[in-house]
Amino acid sequence: MKNYSRQREEIIKVIKESYNHPTAEDIYMTVKAKDPAVSRSTVYRNLGLLVENNIINKISMQVGPDRFDYIREPHNHAICMKCGKIFDFEYNFEYEKIKESVLGQTGIEISTLGIAIEGICNSCKK
Repeated sequence: MKNYSRQREEIIKVIKESYNHPTAEDIYMTVKAKDPAVSRSTVYRNLGLLVENNIINKISMQVGPDRFDYIREPHNHAICMKCGKIFDFEYNFEYEKIKESVLGQTGIEISTLGIAIEGICNSCKK
């Protein structure tokens, strides 16, 4: 991105320091607490720009609002279908084999790869 924005830098900082994959509203509320002049539309517009420019990742959720993640290298998520919490997890998937398989079956050439697994977290099981 060409233009520097203090508010955009604050948005990036909030996402970097957040390990819970915050929603746009979570990010807005955190930034607003530090800078009362920031508007919701400014935060949402900047999130779109940051995703578009591959600075952050947007995690599209089936239930609930989308989430955001600063980790750019391929990694995996376990998503609770009940509360929407997202957990990073490590597993050595053979990504090249997955890419080849998807390409062969669908014709889609994968540009970003990470596995998302859904289930119910321990807190929600109780």
